[in-house]
Amino acid sequence: MTESIMSSISLALPEVFLLVAVFCVLLLDLFLSKSMKMITFMLTQVSLLTTAWLIYNQMGVELIVKGELVDQVAFNGMYIKDALSDVLKIAMLLIGSAAFIYSRDYQRGRGLCSGEYYSLGLFAILGMMIMVSANNMLLLYLGLELLSLALYAMVALQRDSARASEAAMKYFVLGAIASGMLLYGMSFIYGLSGHLDLDGIAAYIQTQDILSNMGLLLGLTFILAGLGFKLGVAPFHMWIPDVYDGAPTSVTQFIGTLPKLAAFGMVFRLLAEGLGDMQQSWQQILIFLAVLSLFIGNIIAIAQTNLKRMLAYSTIAHMGFVALGILAGTHAGYSATLFYTIVYAITALGGFAVVMLLSHKGYEADQLSDLKGLSKRHPWVAFMMMIILFSMAGIPPTVGFYAKMMVIQSVLQAHLAWLAIYAVVMSVIGAYYYLRAIKVMYFDKPDEDQVNESTVGLDFKLLLSANGLGLVALGVMPGALMTACIAAIDITMR
Repeated sequence: MTESIMSSISLALPEVFLLVAVFCVLLLDLFLSKSMKMITFMLTQVSLLTTAWLIYNQMGVELIVKGELVDQVAFNGMYIKDALSDVLKIAMLLIGSAAFIYSRDYQRGRGLCSGEYYSLGLFAILGMMIMVSANNMLLLYLGLELLSLALYAMVALQRDSARASEAAMKYFVLGAIASGMLLYGMSFIYGLSGHLDLDGIAAYIQTQDILSNMGLLLGLTFILAGLGFKLGVAPFHMWIPDVYDGAPTSVTQFIGTLPKLAAFGMVFRLLAEGLGDMQQSWQQILIFLAVLSLFIGNIIAIAQTNLKRMLAYSTIAHMGFVALGILAGTHAGYSATLFYTIVYAITALGGFAVVMLLSHKGYEADQLSDLKGLSKRHPWVAFMMMIILFSMAGIPPTVGFYAKMMVIQSVLQAHLAWLAIYAVVMSVIGAYYYLRAIKVMYFDKPDEDQVNESTVGLDFKLLLSANGLGLVALGVMPGALMTACIAAIDITMR
């Protein structure tokens, strides 16, 4: 028994280390003066990068039984370590590290509690890591709640802001409803199958006549409603514009990037692994969600003058593309979706970073008009923002074009040509509001009262440059990342 527990802890060592690191960050911050808060930031970075190294160090260590590769499981099969979880976790940790670098000056300039922000962010990342390694519905739900509770508190971190408090309340109420629906759907599946582990559920479904089993279909419907909220697809998108707009931009950046990776991992575990034999049923629902998300996200974004709300509706449209890749139900579709989600997280990271760079104490640069004349005030920042917007629109040679092309190709391979054509048309329509922002940056004259000084550090500027140029580099040479995504899905689904 002791040997089994030690083996499980060894397999889940990255999560165990990060949990200990969170408490160290939280306790140490209590004893640091304001002038020494940099130590909290540095310890947070060390925690994230060390956790990423631990995961990377474990990669390639496979369990071989009777000449075949077998996924490594721990804690009586509740926790699974496979290629997909490794790729998602490393992406989360590196993007999380970049998000904290971007947000450091923003948080400090507004007097926000840096210790609580970093601790909550680490707890959220820990919840995401648990989600993508969950092989059991109970563990999946616990990881989701750890993530959600941390995000609710992060949105409300700016205590003297009525907008932030309102956004946190909306997020909490709607999130609780979505969690309830997800848990209700899981309880249906458990009641019928007698299993909480995804392997047992998959084995049970193989023995059933799915179309005549109303309990399974009802459970699936509730699960998809909960997943739709976490992904941010229409019609479960109501929280996104208000939360993105009301939360501090540093928190908006965090919410708009990392949880998307965890949401993909959760969707893959539940639909592809646990409910894979019900594909015909959940594919039809996902088609509806994808069509509605692409329409609402792109059309309503055109009417937005608030930059953060425009990016919020843009997120809804991008999550429609994520749903497209998942509904294909093939290895190519899952691989393209994994690639798309990572690329979107990197792109959105840079987009919200520019919003933070242009903001200053007492003023949020969250209007399209704040981009006026940016090419004259900050030429290099304007160029980086142009690359980011090109990638979001799917314009070559940025990686956004390649990501959308791979998703559309997977939809065509699933014999859904009409859906692929619809996605292309919606992408063309959506390009309008991205190009409008570029037009404002390069052709509109700046207002006289706009601030030209930048209050961010050198590390922020270097990271933003790497962020923007990386989107072009990945667009020209996407092979390494795409190969990693394909291998992760193929090995996981072998």
